[in-house]
Amino acid sequence: MNDEERRRAAEAAVKDCYSTWAQSYHTDYYSGQAAYPPVHQGLLHSWLADSGARSVLDAGCGPASMLRHLADLQADLYGFDLTPEMVNEARRVMKPLGTPPERIWEGSVTDPAAFRRPNRGSFDAAICIGVLPHVPSECDETVIHNLRDSVRRGGLIALEARNQLFALFTLNRYSYDFFTNELAQTEQLKRAENAGLEAVLSGLQDRFRMDLPPVRSGKSGEPGYDEVLSRTHNPLLLKQQFEDAGLSQVEVLFYHFHCLPPMFEEKLPEFFRTQSLAMENPRDWRGYFMASAFIVVGKRT
Repeated sequence: MNDEERRRAAEAAVKDCYSTWAQSYHTDYYSGQAAYPPVHQGLLHSWLADSGARSVLDAGCGPASMLRHLADLQADLYGFDLTPEMVNEARRVMKPLGTPPERIWEGSVTDPAAFRRPNRGSFDAAICIGVLPHVPSECDETVIHNLRDSVRRGGLIALEARNQLFALFTLNRYSYDFFTNELAQTEQLKRAENAGLEAVLSGLQDRFRMDLPPVRSGKSGEPGYDEVLSRTHNPLLLKQQFEDAGLSQVEVLFYHFHCLPPMFEEKLPEFFRTQSLAMENPRDWRGYFMASAFIVVGKRT
């Protein structure tokens, strides 16, 4: 399968995954019923308010989960999403908030044409939240360039990702995968054909909770979040990709902190939630390891 075939397959699976999620996604992740408050919502709102942006594009807007909370910025809001059901829900939600339906359309973050402002020039700011995990690795650079090219000179972009380095703190199957695939790179070690290596790797696996976290499946037979492409990203490397793309004032902002490895949350649920929220500081160095997500921001020069 070549790169284009992998991209098409990944997008088809994502559409399938999110097709039945349009009306409940915001409740699941952004409402008071969510497992953790959407702290990144306030983080991005403040960032955009401070920037003075008067036109904002949300690339991969879902059911307007973020856009609906930016309506008080007095900015022209636009968005697009890969999944038709999400586009329809976003249009429904945003219309009473003053955003015409034509400002929300269907498109892919890998397609430069999807980032074009209808009948106008470039945007002041472009954000992309909850999308990059579902993009094949060979398309990361394309997404960054598309975001960059969609804003004017001096415009801002923000790209969110799941934190790969969080695996150094979780002590679960993500940790094992990170140790073996990214750090030790055991596939290369196996080429040395050492008879004792398999036993060592098995012993390493015993050090982690391989049953955690549980795999998230779909609701109505469609593939779930963990059953489609759902990658993590190294914040150090993604920041470098921003800089390589010519963006300036690049910064990594962390969110969704965990005061202890997440497997212990069920033993101290209220304590865990309170203390984790108390840690929320996007510039705390501990975010590299104790925050499960981050946003890279930058300015087009």
